[in-house]
Amino acid sequence: MAMEYNRQLPGPEELKGEYPLPLKLRVIKEERDREIRQVFEGESDKFLVIVGPCSADREDAVLEYVSRLAKVQEQVKDRLVLIPRVYTNKPRTTGAGYKGMLHQPSPDKAPDLLGGIIAIRRLHLRGMEESGLTAADEMLYPENRSYLDDVLSYEAVGARSVENQQHRLTASGMDIPVGMKNPTSGDLSVMLNSIQAAQSGHTFLYRGWDVSTTGNPLAHAILRGGVDKYGTCVPNYHYEDLMRLWELYQKRGLSFPAAVVDANHSNSDKKYKEQPRIVSEVLHSRSHSPEVKALVKGVMIESYLEEGCQPIEGERAYGKSITDPCLGWKDTERLLLEMAGRV
Repeated sequence: MAMEYNRQLPGPEELKGEYPLPLKLRVIKEERDREIRQVFEGESDKFLVIVGPCSADREDAVLEYVSRLAKVQEQVKDRLVLIPRVYTNKPRTTGAGYKGMLHQPSPDKAPDLLGGIIAIRRLHLRGMEESGLTAADEMLYPENRSYLDDVLSYEAVGARSVENQQHRLTASGMDIPVGMKNPTSGDLSVMLNSIQAAQSGHTFLYRGWDVSTTGNPLAHAILRGGVDKYGTCVPNYHYEDLMRLWELYQKRGLSFPAAVVDANHSNSDKKYKEQPRIVSEVLHSRSHSPEVKALVKGVMIESYLEEGCQPIEGERAYGKSITDPCLGWKDTERLLLEMAGRV
């Protein structure tokens, strides 16, 4: 056989039983979910910032980052809602390379999926406990989100997954906002089709069950730029791009038109230090147009304790990305405080 079954893993309910969500954290999540939902429903004019490492590669550094973020959240709580980006599984374009904490709890060791599902649940629980903030993660594997569905306040479907039917249908059964990225081609119609699917009800197969969903009205767009046929990055965060998306939303008749702008990836051509400039332009566009202000609910920023990135091999610096390069903490803190004064 081409596929070898290594071992059966515990199901989500079993793992939740071993690592339960305490009542105190359930209350925090309910309050955070409500605050974030109000932004997408237009009941709050606060601005969302989904910010954190490209990949959550080690528990101690991620927890320190989230704790620092919590202190900034207290300073900007009247204007910004900070959502830690705690991405525990990573899509790989060719399949090679580090696939995230879910696969490798220790980046320099062999894959350990049992250790991985434990590590990612423990990380999210500890992050909530130590910071009072609930986090965002990427829904790379739809069936695996059941291990974390009681702790997350936001999920994103990536550019390589957004055309996949199982991702779209699973998103339709989620009770939190889910961002659907434009595909790597930059095609907005593909993204809008995924949002329409996620906002609709479906019946499908999920984890061995026949399930039905009612649709997720908080499914929305994430603009991350695209790549043309020559491999050139084409950004889509400019004013004209945002107005075009607003117009396309009006034609679709979707619930709660909303977009989050990803300041990195193809919008920055992975030039991570461009992120503050991109965020500044997005905020200017919001101040210029009531339609853009109503549409753009937040931004995504890739940031860690130390700026840049480093190879996995050899001795690694603490709090520095082992995947895409990130903004450092000092620049991140400065940016967040500046944003609070402009939204």
